[in-house]
Amino acid sequence: MKPILPIIAGIALFAAATSCSSDDNNWYDYSEWYKTNDAWYTRMKDSIDASGHNYFTELKPAWNNKCGVLIHYFNDRRLTQNNLSPLETSTVDVKYLGEFYNKVPFDSSYANTADYGDSLYRCRVSDNILGWQVALNAMHVGDSVDVVIPYYMAYGVEGQGTIPPYTALRFHIKLVDIPAYELRNPE
Repeated sequence: MKPILPIIAGIALFAAATSCSSDDNNWYDYSEWYKTNDAWYTRMKDSIDASGHNYFTELKPAWNNKCGVLIHYFNDRRLTQNNLSPLETSTVDVKYLGEFYNKVPFDSSYANTADYGDSLYRCRVSDNILGWQVALNAMHVGDSVDVVIPYYMAYGVEGQGTIPPYTALRFHIKLVDIPAYELRNPE
């Protein structure tokens, strides 16, 4: 019985060592990318418009006031304030363009063709990254926004597909419609 304990301990030690080293490699591989994205996010947060006001407003969700996204509305919000605003369980139709900090696009709805409308992306709010959820919950149908999302509200330390780890993202989003305004989670 005693010889098994050193074997189990060795396996556990090996698993811990290899998992730590892959995290370390991920950080070292992307540390400059992280620094560049973090500096860009800070510049966006501090950017000023032509009238001397902050270009972006920082939105912090009620469930965590230590994180948030930056948002700038292009339209006059007084014109859309009485329009529907989605809930987490709502299905929305949006048009969007996603870009990296250097303005290189990585995704867009404008190439989409669907039976519910060209250039539309239809999704449930809760099926998106946290940054999108926060932004969409602050929008009304008809709003067009510029949203900057820090990496931890996007794809985090892992990244996804062509989006590297530690990537802050910028989206131009228009909330076109809410075809399914769900009041509660059907599950």
